[in-house]
Amino acid sequence: MADKKKKQEDSALVGAAEVVGATVGKIAALVGVGGKPATPPKNIKIPKLAKSGKSRLPRKQKKAQKKAALAASLQ
Repeated sequence: MADKKKKQEDSALVGAAEVVGATVGKIAALVGVGGKPATPPKNIKIPKLAKSGKSRLPRKQKKAQKKAALAASLQ
């Protein structure tokens, strides 16, 4: 019997807390508390090394290009 009284008291407290929380939430929404910040801070990332504009080719392609350039310059 004591357990039933505790459950009824707890449910009454939980119900009251929900009502109070909903009311406070409505008031806060009307006032404008807890909304999104006006402008979020921007994180500016500064690169440590500048990217180079060199083309990166696999080793076999580089060697083939060098051979072709050497052959073209000899002819």
